[in-house]
Amino acid sequence: MPESVTLLQCKFMSVNPVMKATLKYLAGIAGPSGYGSKTTADQVADDCLPSFHASHLTAIVTGATSGIGAETARVLAKRGVRVVMPARDLRKAEKVKQNIQKESPHAEIIILEIDLSSVASIQRFCSEFLSLGFPLHILINNAGKYSQKLEFSEDKIELTFATNYLGHFLLTEMLLGKMVETASETCIQGRIVNVSSVVHNWVNSKSFCFRKLLSPKSYHGTRAYAQSKLANILHAKELARQLKARKANVTINAVHPGIVKTGIIRDYRGFITDSLFFMASKFLKSTSQGAATTCYVALSSWTAGMSGKYFADCNESHCSALASDETKARELWKQTHALIQRQLLLPTGQNVEGPATNKNLIELGCK
Repeated sequence: MPESVTLLQCKFMSVNPVMKATLKYLAGIAGPSGYGSKTTADQVADDCLPSFHASHLTAIVTGATSGIGAETARVLAKRGVRVVMPARDLRKAEKVKQNIQKESPHAEIIILEIDLSSVASIQRFCSEFLSLGFPLHILINNAGKYSQKLEFSEDKIELTFATNYLGHFLLTEMLLGKMVETASETCIQGRIVNVSSVVHNWVNSKSFCFRKLLSPKSYHGTRAYAQSKLANILHAKELARQLKARKANVTINAVHPGIVKTGIIRDYRGFITDSLFFMASKFLKSTSQGAATTCYVALSSWTAGMSGKYFADCNESHCSALASDETKARELWKQTHALIQRQLLLPTGQNVEGPATNKNLIELGCK
Protein backbone atom coordinates (compact mmCIF):
# COMPACT_ATOMS: atom_id res chain seq x y z
CA MET A 1 0.00 0.00 0.00
CA PRO A 2 1.42 3.49 -0.84
CA GLU A 3 2.93 5.30 2.14
CA SER A 4 0.68 8.34 1.55
CA VAL A 5 -2.41 6.19 1.93
CA THR A 6 -1.06 4.63 5.13
CA LEU A 7 -0.45 8.07 6.61
CA LEU A 8 -3.98 9.13 5.74
CA GLN A 9 -5.39 6.07 7.47
CA CYS A 10 -3.36 6.79 10.61
CA LYS A 11 -4.70 10.33 10.82
CA PHE A 12 -8.38 9.42 10.29
CA MET A 13 -9.14 9.16 13.99
CA SER A 14 -8.10 12.77 14.57
CA VAL A 15 -10.24 14.46 11.93
CA ASN A 16 -13.97 15.13 11.76
CA PRO A 17 -16.26 12.75 9.84
CA VAL A 18 -16.65 15.02 6.80
CA MET A 19 -12.91 15.45 6.45
CA LYS A 20 -12.43 11.74 7.01
CA ALA A 21 -14.86 10.90 4.22
CA THR A 22 -13.23 13.45 1.91
CA LEU A 23 -9.73 12.11 2.49
CA LYS A 24 -10.95 8.56 2.03
CA TYR A 25 -12.59 9.54 -1.25
CA LEU A 26 -9.52 11.37 -2.58
CA ALA A 27 -7.20 8.54 -1.59
CA GLY A 28 -9.49 5.91 -3.08
CA ILE A 29 -9.35 3.81 0.07
CA ALA A 30 -11.54 0.76 -0.19
CA GLY A 31 -14.65 0.29 1.92
CA PRO A 32 -16.13 -2.97 3.28
CA SER A 33 -16.83 -4.20 -0.26
CA GLY A 34 -13.14 -4.06 -1.14
CA TYR A 35 -13.78 -1.22 -3.58
CA GLY A 36 -13.57 2.56 -3.32
CA SER A 37 -13.85 5.79 -5.26
CA LYS A 38 -11.01 4.89 -7.64
CA THR A 39 -12.44 1.50 -8.58
CA THR A 40 -13.39 1.14 -12.25
CA ALA A 41 -16.33 -0.63 -13.83
CA ASP A 42 -13.95 -3.06 -15.57
CA GLN A 43 -12.44 -4.06 -12.23
CA VAL A 44 -15.88 -4.73 -10.75
CA ALA A 45 -17.06 -6.69 -13.78
CA ASP A 46 -13.89 -8.81 -13.90
CA ASP A 47 -14.44 -9.75 -10.26
CA CYS A 48 -18.20 -10.23 -10.37
CA LEU A 49 -19.09 -11.51 -13.81
CA PRO A 50 -17.69 -14.89 -14.92
CA SER A 51 -17.95 -15.18 -18.70
CA PHE A 52 -19.86 -18.48 -18.56
CA HIS A 53 -22.58 -16.77 -16.49
CA ALA A 54 -22.66 -13.49 -18.40
CA SER A 55 -23.71 -15.12 -21.65
CA HIS A 56 -27.06 -15.98 -20.07
CA LEU A 57 -27.88 -12.41 -19.06
CA THR A 58 -29.89 -9.67 -20.74
CA ALA A 59 -29.66 -6.07 -19.55
CA ILE A 60 -31.42 -2.85 -20.50
CA VAL A 61 -29.34 0.29 -19.95
CA THR A 62 -31.01 3.66 -20.48
CA GLY A 63 -28.90 6.69 -21.33
CA ALA A 64 -26.28 4.45 -22.94
CA THR A 65 -25.45 6.82 -25.79
CA SER A 66 -22.89 8.70 -23.67
CA GLY A 67 -21.20 9.00 -20.29
CA ILE A 68 -21.53 6.34 -17.63
CA GLY A 69 -24.41 4.71 -19.48
CA ALA A 70 -22.21 4.04 -22.51
CA GLU A 71 -19.43 2.78 -20.25
CA THR A 72 -21.84 0.50 -18.40
CA ALA A 73 -23.09 -0.91 -21.71
CA ARG A 74 -19.51 -1.44 -22.92
CA VAL A 75 -18.42 -3.23 -19.77
CA LEU A 76 -21.43 -5.55 -19.77
CA ALA A 77 -21.36 -6.29 -23.52
CA LYS A 78 -17.62 -6.98 -23.45
CA ARG A 79 -18.29 -9.83 -21.04
CA GLY A 80 -21.08 -11.43 -23.00
CA VAL A 81 -24.19 -9.78 -21.58
CA ARG A 82 -26.83 -9.05 -24.21
CA VAL A 83 -27.34 -5.29 -23.92
CA VAL A 84 -30.47 -3.49 -25.04
CA MET A 85 -29.95 0.24 -25.55
CA PRO A 86 -33.11 2.36 -25.50
CA ALA A 87 -32.19 5.59 -27.27
CA ARG A 88 -33.80 8.78 -28.51
CA ASP A 89 -30.87 9.54 -30.81
CA LEU A 90 -30.45 6.40 -32.88
CA ARG A 91 -27.35 7.74 -34.67
CA LYS A 92 -25.51 8.22 -31.38
CA ALA A 93 -26.63 4.79 -30.23
CA GLU A 94 -25.35 3.19 -33.42
CA LYS A 95 -21.99 4.92 -32.99
CA VAL A 96 -21.69 3.62 -29.43
CA LYS A 97 -22.61 0.14 -30.64
CA GLN A 98 -19.94 0.26 -33.34
CA ASN A 99 -17.30 1.41 -30.87
CA ILE A 100 -18.17 -1.41 -28.48
CA GLN A 101 -18.08 -4.00 -31.24
CA LYS A 102 -14.69 -2.77 -32.42
CA GLU A 103 -13.38 -3.76 -29.01
CA SER A 104 -15.65 -6.79 -28.62
CA PRO A 105 -16.71 -8.11 -32.06
CA HIS A 106 -19.07 -10.68 -30.59
CA ALA A 107 -20.91 -8.23 -28.36
CA GLU A 108 -24.69 -8.45 -28.77
CA ILE A 109 -26.29 -5.02 -28.68
CA ILE A 110 -29.88 -4.23 -29.64
CA ILE A 111 -30.92 -0.62 -30.22
CA LEU A 112 -34.55 0.36 -29.77
CA GLU A 113 -36.02 3.85 -29.97
CA ILE A 114 -37.39 5.58 -26.88
CA ASP A 115 -38.11 9.03 -25.52
CA LEU A 116 -38.17 8.66 -21.75
CA SER A 117 -40.18 11.86 -21.34
CA SER A 118 -43.05 10.41 -23.40
CA VAL A 119 -45.57 7.89 -22.08
CA ALA A 120 -46.49 6.79 -25.61
CA SER A 121 -42.84 6.26 -26.57
CA ILE A 122 -42.15 4.17 -23.46
CA GLN A 123 -45.19 2.04 -24.26
CA ARG A 124 -43.91 1.45 -27.79
CA PHE A 125 -40.45 0.54 -26.55
CA CYS A 126 -41.75 -1.95 -24.00
CA SER A 127 -44.07 -3.55 -26.55
CA GLU A 128 -41.20 -3.89 -29.02
CA PHE A 129 -38.80 -5.28 -26.42
CA LEU A 130 -41.28 -7.81 -25.06
CA SER A 131 -42.11 -8.97 -28.58
CA LEU A 132 -38.47 -10.05 -29.01
CA GLY A 133 -38.97 -12.79 -26.44
CA PHE A 134 -35.79 -12.04 -24.51
CA PRO A 135 -35.48 -12.66 -20.77
CA LEU A 136 -34.67 -9.61 -18.63
CA HIS A 137 -32.23 -9.92 -15.75
CA ILE A 138 -30.93 -6.37 -15.29
CA LEU A 139 -32.62 -2.99 -15.72
CA ILE A 140 -30.37 0.04 -15.26
CA ASN A 141 -32.32 3.29 -15.08
CA ASN A 142 -29.37 5.52 -15.87
CA ALA A 143 -30.52 8.25 -18.25
CA GLY A 144 -30.40 11.75 -16.80
CA LYS A 145 -31.63 15.13 -17.99
CA TYR A 146 -30.50 18.51 -16.72
CA SER A 147 -32.11 21.66 -18.10
CA GLN A 148 -31.33 25.24 -17.10
CA LYS A 149 -34.68 26.47 -18.41
CA LEU A 150 -38.24 25.35 -17.81
CA GLU A 151 -39.40 22.93 -20.49
CA PHE A 152 -42.35 20.56 -20.74
CA SER A 153 -42.68 17.08 -22.22
CA GLU A 154 -45.26 16.20 -24.86
CA ASP A 155 -47.41 15.04 -21.93
CA LYS A 156 -47.17 18.58 -20.48
CA ILE A 157 -44.99 17.60 -17.52
CA GLU A 158 -41.79 19.40 -16.49
CA LEU A 159 -39.12 17.79 -18.64
CA THR A 160 -36.43 16.98 -16.05
CA PHE A 161 -38.90 15.24 -13.75
CA ALA A 162 -40.63 13.53 -16.69
CA THR A 163 -37.35 12.12 -18.02
CA ASN A 164 -35.36 11.31 -14.89
CA TYR A 165 -38.15 9.97 -12.71
CA LEU A 166 -41.54 9.46 -14.35
CA GLY A 167 -40.10 7.82 -17.47
CA HIS A 168 -38.06 5.36 -15.46
CA PHE A 169 -40.97 4.69 -13.12
CA LEU A 170 -43.19 3.72 -16.06
CA LEU A 171 -40.44 1.75 -17.80
CA THR A 172 -39.86 -0.25 -14.63
CA GLU A 173 -43.57 -0.88 -14.09
CA MET A 174 -44.05 -2.14 -17.65
CA LEU A 175 -41.02 -4.45 -17.53
CA LEU A 176 -41.35 -5.68 -13.95
CA GLY A 177 -43.53 -8.64 -14.89
CA LYS A 178 -40.90 -9.86 -17.35
CA MET A 179 -38.16 -9.45 -14.72
CA VAL A 180 -40.11 -11.40 -12.10
CA GLU A 181 -40.86 -14.11 -14.66
CA THR A 182 -37.22 -14.32 -15.76
CA ALA A 183 -35.98 -14.58 -12.18
CA SER A 184 -38.48 -17.35 -11.45
CA GLU A 185 -37.60 -19.35 -14.56
CA THR A 186 -33.81 -18.94 -14.40
CA CYS A 187 -33.28 -18.75 -10.62
CA ILE A 188 -31.06 -15.72 -11.30
CA GLN A 189 -32.01 -12.76 -9.15
CA GLY A 190 -33.22 -9.76 -11.13
CA ARG A 191 -31.49 -6.45 -10.42
CA ILE A 192 -32.91 -2.97 -10.96
CA VAL A 193 -30.56 -0.02 -10.48
CA ASN A 194 -31.78 3.58 -10.23
CA VAL A 195 -28.93 6.00 -10.87
CA SER A 196 -29.48 8.89 -8.48
CA SER A 197 -27.14 11.58 -7.15
CA VAL A 198 -25.78 12.97 -3.90
CA VAL A 199 -27.56 16.24 -4.76
CA HIS A 200 -30.78 14.61 -3.53
CA ASN A 201 -29.56 15.85 -0.11
CA TRP A 202 -30.32 19.43 -1.18
CA VAL A 203 -34.09 18.83 -1.22
CA ASN A 204 -36.24 19.53 1.85
CA SER A 205 -39.68 18.14 2.51
CA LYS A 206 -41.45 21.50 2.19
CA SER A 207 -40.33 21.97 -1.41
CA PHE A 208 -41.00 18.36 -2.43
CA CYS A 209 -44.61 18.59 -3.62
CA PHE A 210 -45.75 16.22 -6.39
CA ARG A 211 -48.08 18.70 -8.06
CA LYS A 212 -45.38 21.38 -8.16
CA LEU A 213 -42.84 18.90 -9.50
CA LEU A 214 -45.11 18.18 -12.44
CA SER A 215 -45.81 21.81 -13.25
CA PRO A 216 -43.68 24.28 -11.27
CA LYS A 217 -44.65 27.94 -11.08
CA SER A 218 -41.01 28.88 -10.60
CA TYR A 219 -38.06 26.89 -11.91
CA HIS A 220 -34.44 26.34 -11.00
CA GLY A 221 -32.51 23.75 -13.00
CA THR A 222 -30.36 22.42 -10.16
CA ARG A 223 -33.34 22.15 -7.82
CA ALA A 224 -35.38 20.30 -10.44
CA TYR A 225 -32.52 17.88 -11.04
CA ALA A 226 -32.05 17.26 -7.31
CA GLN A 227 -35.78 16.64 -6.83
CA SER A 228 -35.86 14.10 -9.64
CA LYS A 229 -32.89 12.27 -8.11
CA LEU A 230 -34.57 12.21 -4.71
CA ALA A 231 -37.62 10.69 -6.40
CA ASN A 232 -35.40 7.96 -7.90
CA ILE A 233 -34.32 6.90 -4.39
CA LEU A 234 -37.85 7.01 -2.99
CA HIS A 235 -38.98 4.89 -5.94
CA ALA A 236 -36.34 2.29 -5.10
CA LYS A 237 -37.33 2.28 -1.43
CA GLU A 238 -41.03 1.70 -2.06
CA LEU A 239 -40.70 -0.76 -4.92
CA ALA A 240 -38.22 -2.78 -2.83
CA ARG A 241 -40.88 -3.03 -0.11
CA GLN A 242 -43.47 -4.19 -2.63
CA LEU A 243 -41.17 -6.78 -4.20
CA LYS A 244 -40.31 -8.18 -0.79
CA ALA A 245 -44.00 -8.43 0.07
CA ARG A 246 -44.56 -10.33 -3.19
CA LYS A 247 -41.55 -12.55 -2.43
CA ALA A 248 -40.28 -11.75 -5.91
CA ASN A 249 -36.66 -12.61 -6.66
CA VAL A 250 -35.94 -9.09 -7.91
CA THR A 251 -34.14 -6.29 -6.09
CA ILE A 252 -33.99 -2.56 -6.69
CA ASN A 253 -31.39 -0.16 -5.33
CA ALA A 254 -30.26 3.41 -5.93
CA VAL A 255 -26.69 4.54 -6.58
CA HIS A 256 -24.71 7.75 -6.55
CA PRO A 257 -22.09 7.37 -9.30
CA GLY A 258 -19.98 10.24 -8.03
CA ILE A 259 -19.43 13.54 -9.76
CA VAL A 260 -18.37 12.37 -13.19
CA LYS A 261 -16.88 14.16 -16.19
CA THR A 262 -20.00 13.92 -18.35
CA GLY A 263 -22.27 16.18 -20.37
CA ILE A 264 -24.26 17.17 -17.28
CA ILE A 265 -21.09 18.63 -15.75
CA ARG A 266 -20.62 20.71 -18.91
CA ASP A 267 -24.15 22.06 -18.48
CA TYR A 268 -23.22 23.22 -14.99
CA ARG A 269 -20.29 25.24 -16.31
CA GLY A 270 -22.70 28.03 -17.13
CA PHE A 271 -22.89 29.06 -13.49
CA ILE A 272 -19.68 27.67 -11.99
CA THR A 273 -16.68 29.98 -12.18
CA ASP A 274 -13.50 28.65 -13.74
CA SER A 275 -11.63 28.74 -10.42
CA LEU A 276 -14.39 26.89 -8.58
CA PHE A 277 -14.66 24.38 -11.40
CA PHE A 278 -10.90 23.80 -11.20
CA MET A 279 -11.16 22.99 -7.49
CA ALA A 280 -14.25 20.84 -8.01
CA SER A 281 -12.51 18.95 -10.80
CA LYS A 282 -10.23 17.36 -8.21
CA PHE A 283 -13.25 15.45 -6.97
CA LEU A 284 -14.44 14.35 -10.41
CA LYS A 285 -14.36 10.69 -11.35
CA SER A 286 -13.50 9.26 -14.73
CA THR A 287 -16.39 7.75 -16.66
CA SER A 288 -15.15 4.26 -15.84
CA GLN A 289 -14.99 5.07 -12.13
CA GLY A 290 -18.46 6.59 -12.33
CA ALA A 291 -19.91 3.40 -13.81
CA ALA A 292 -18.32 1.19 -11.16
CA THR A 293 -21.03 1.50 -8.50
CA THR A 294 -23.78 0.75 -11.02
CA CYS A 295 -21.94 -2.39 -12.11
CA TYR A 296 -21.24 -3.39 -8.52
CA VAL A 297 -24.90 -3.20 -7.49
CA ALA A 298 -26.06 -4.91 -10.70
CA LEU A 299 -23.54 -7.76 -10.65
CA SER A 300 -21.93 -8.44 -7.29
CA SER A 301 -22.81 -11.48 -5.22
CA TRP A 302 -22.28 -9.25 -2.17
CA THR A 303 -25.37 -7.23 -3.10
CA ALA A 304 -27.55 -10.30 -3.67
CA GLY A 305 -30.74 -9.93 -1.68
CA MET A 306 -30.03 -6.30 -0.81
CA SER A 307 -32.92 -4.09 -1.85
CA GLY A 308 -34.08 -0.55 -1.16
CA LYS A 309 -30.52 0.52 -0.36
CA TYR A 310 -28.37 3.44 -1.46
CA PHE A 311 -24.79 2.96 -2.65
CA ALA A 312 -21.83 5.22 -3.36
CA ASP A 313 -18.25 4.31 -4.27
CA CYS A 314 -19.30 0.64 -4.51
CA ASN A 315 -20.38 0.52 -0.86
CA GLU A 316 -23.69 0.88 0.91
CA SER A 317 -24.04 4.48 2.02
CA HIS A 318 -26.41 6.87 3.78
CA CYS A 319 -29.00 8.92 1.93
CA SER A 320 -30.89 11.89 3.35
CA ALA A 321 -33.59 11.53 6.01
CA LEU A 322 -36.19 12.54 3.43
CA ALA A 323 -34.95 9.88 1.00
CA SER A 324 -35.27 7.31 3.81
CA ASP A 325 -38.84 8.32 4.68
CA GLU A 326 -40.95 5.21 4.01
CA THR A 327 -44.20 7.16 4.27
CA LYS A 328 -43.01 9.70 1.70
CA ALA A 329 -41.85 6.90 -0.57
CA ARG A 330 -45.23 5.18 -0.45
CA GLU A 331 -47.06 8.46 -0.99
CA LEU A 332 -44.93 9.32 -4.02
CA TRP A 333 -45.45 5.86 -5.51
CA LYS A 334 -49.23 6.12 -5.15
CA GLN A 335 -49.32 9.61 -6.66
CA THR A 336 -47.13 8.55 -9.56
CA HIS A 337 -49.11 5.39 -10.19
CA ALA A 338 -52.36 7.34 -10.26
CA LEU A 339 -50.91 9.84 -12.73
CA ILE A 340 -49.51 7.13 -14.98
CA GLN A 341 -52.82 5.27 -14.97
CA ARG A 342 -54.60 8.38 -16.13
CA GLN A 343 -51.95 9.07 -18.78
CA LEU A 344 -52.33 5.57 -20.19
CA LEU A 345 -56.09 5.76 -20.35
CA LEU A 346 -56.28 9.04 -22.25
CA PRO A 347 -55.34 9.53 -25.93
CA THR A 348 -52.10 11.36 -26.72
CA GLY A 349 -52.71 15.10 -26.81
CA GLN A 350 -55.77 14.86 -24.53
CA ASN A 351 -54.10 13.79 -21.30
CA VAL A 352 -53.77 17.22 -19.74
CA GLU A 353 -55.18 20.66 -20.28
CA GLY A 354 -51.73 22.24 -20.21
CA PRO A 355 -48.89 23.05 -17.83
CA ALA A 356 -50.06 24.33 -14.45
CA THR A 357 -53.72 24.22 -15.52
CA ASN A 358 -54.77 20.60 -15.05
CA LYS A 359 -57.25 20.63 -12.17
CA ASN A 360 -56.85 16.90 -11.69
CA LEU A 361 -53.26 17.41 -10.56
CA ILE A 362 -54.55 18.99 -7.38
CA GLU A 363 -55.70 15.56 -6.28
CA LEU A 364 -52.16 14.23 -6.69
CA GLY A 365 -50.16 16.71 -4.70
CA CYS A 366 -50.21 19.32 -1.97
CA LYS A 367 -53.35 21.30 -1.33
